[in-house]
Amino acid sequence: MFPGMMADWATSCTLLEKTRIPDGEGGWDTTWSDGAKFDAAIAHASSIEARVAESEGMASTFTVWTEKGITLEYHDVFRRDSDGQVFRVTSQGGDEQSPDRATFDLTHVSAERWQL
Repeated sequence: MFPGMMADWATSCTLLEKTRIPDGEGGWDTTWSDGAKFDAAIAHASSIEARVAESEGMASTFTVWTEKGITLEYHDVFRRDSDGQVFRVTSQGGDEQSPDRATFDLTHVSAERWQL
């Protein structure tokens, strides 16, 4: 469970599962289907470096916090249910998490806005 005011910031998200189907012509069609639901707190990176990079055409970057039991992995794709915005994870899940003795149970990853 998110601690304190962070609980007010949490929003419902849906993990998207990728499936490849042969297209009959030697290639593949990719489809996406809804997977597991989870709560996350998502914040847009607002450092000077992030804003300069974004203005120069780099992807918008975000920090995504989840409970430790929700491990997002590199290149996982998920949708924020409130507005349909899709994100792709750009760091390895589980690397950054609260210590076991902490009173809160959080892990975070970096992500970018993404188009299916």
